[in-house]
Amino acid sequence: MLASQQVRLNIRNGTFQQPTAGAAPGFVQANLVILPKALASDFQLFCQRNPKPCPILSVADVGSTFFPGFGENLDVRTDIPRYRVWRNGELVEEVTNISRFWRNDLVSFALGCSFSFEEALVADGIDVRHISCGSNVPMYKSNIATAPAGPFHGPMVVSMRPFKAADAIRAIQITSKFPSVHGAPVHLGDPAQIGIADLSKPDFGEPVPIAHDEIPVFWACGVTPQAVLMASKPDFCITHAPGYMLVTDKLNSQLSII
Repeated sequence: MLASQQVRLNIRNGTFQQPTAGAAPGFVQANLVILPKALASDFQLFCQRNPKPCPILSVADVGSTFFPGFGENLDVRTDIPRYRVWRNGELVEEVTNISRFWRNDLVSFALGCSFSFEEALVADGIDVRHISCGSNVPMYKSNIATAPAGPFHGPMVVSMRPFKAADAIRAIQITSKFPSVHGAPVHLGDPAQIGIADLSKPDFGEPVPIAHDEIPVFWACGVTPQAVLMASKPDFCITHAPGYMLVTDKLNSQLSII
């Protein structure tokens, strides 16, 4: 059994309930957004207009619970450790299984996740702080506006990783090779320039220690749709909880353009 399949099985039976960073090394992890068919076209257009935070890896057929080519026996209703259920832009529930919410008019979107390029950073000997600390990646709402589409609009969410200058340069070079999972950073240095007042208080995830000689580096984040949901207030939507991803059978090496 592939490591990715074992992780999904463990998630499904409740023995894996933590954030998925570092789980099933080598395999792509995806952000998840599930919307009614009536909103799916507008959301797909939103993603196409905002490919940095919302890179589409796959779109399921209407009512389907899996993504073709993403995994044997994959089921979007059961295979993420923690889901979020939204109504009118409000988070109403966090659950470990969404079968009771499932409807035949739902369309699932798998969006690229920075966990894929993190593997390449670690392989290059770069310390990825939330992985070495065993915590969830810190994520922040920024003042960078997304390009609206239909009812969807709102701020870009960014994830942050601190590096010494040389590692920051190398991280930019490495992540530029992964455009389908956010690609190069959108900002580095002073967080106030993108509307972040306090790095110790992320909007999602957990803070990480930053040394005095380190630079905070910010990438567009696949949690952006959740900030957009808060602003756009669709009647109903389901997402992953930040840091709790869909582990697929697709290989990270297939995402690199070089």
